[in-house]
Amino acid sequence: MDRKLIKTILVVIVLLFLGAIIILPILVSNYIQSSTQSALSPILQANQQLKTQVSQLLNPTPTILPDPITIIHEVRSLARLETLQYSVEKIITADSGQGDWSFLFGDKLIFVAHGRVIAGIDLEKIQTKDIRFEKDVLHIKLPQAELFSVALDNEKSYVYDRETGIFTTGNMNLETVARQSAEEEIRKAALEDGILEQAKMNGENFLIRLMRSIGCDKVVFD
Repeated sequence: MDRKLIKTILVVIVLLFLGAIIILPILVSNYIQSSTQSALSPILQANQQLKTQVSQLLNPTPTILPDPITIIHEVRSLARLETLQYSVEKIITADSGQGDWSFLFGDKLIFVAHGRVIAGIDLEKIQTKDIRFEKDVLHIKLPQAELFSVALDNEKSYVYDRETGIFTTGNMNLETVARQSAEEEIRKAALEDGILEQAKMNGENFLIRLMRSIGCDKVVFD
C-alpha cells in the first residue's frame, strides 16, 4: 500500500479519536444537565409555589365583601341651590398631652388639611306665603343661607410631621382626632369669612336672572 495513503488514513483516525475525546464529554455533560433540570423541575416548581403561599400568608391581600342587602332608610327630594364653594387649607397640630413626659410617652403630629365648604339656599323651605305679587313686583322671602357640606379632600390632606416618645409607637386615634378638628376649623374659617352672606347674595342674583328670563322684571327679596 502507498505510504502516503497509509499516512493519510492514520491522520484521519487520529483526528477522529481526538474529536471523540473532545466532543464526547460535552455531549455527556449536556445530557446530564438536561436530565438534571428535568428531574429537578417539579421540585423547583413546588418550591416556587411554597414561596408564593408563604408570601401570601405573610402579606395577605384584603378581601372586601359588601353585604348584598341594601337598606334605604329615607328618600326625600332636595331643592338645594348651591351658590358658593370654599376651598380652605388649615394647619392642625395634635398632641397627646403628656406634658413633661412627652419625650418618653408623647405623640405629636402636624396635619395639613385641605377642605371644601359648600353653602347655598334650601329652596325646599320656601312656602306659598313666602311668594307674592304686589303692583307687578315679585316679592320673595328666602330662607337663610346655610352650609350644605364640610368635607376634607383626602387626596390633598396629609400628615406633614409626627414625633413620638422613646417608649411609644404613637396614638392610633391621634390622626382621626386631627381630621375631626380640621373639619370643624375649616367650617369656622368659612363662617368667619362670611360664606353665608356671600352665598345669600349669589342666590339672590341667580334667582333675579331666572325670574327675568320668564318675564318677571321686578324682584324684591324680603
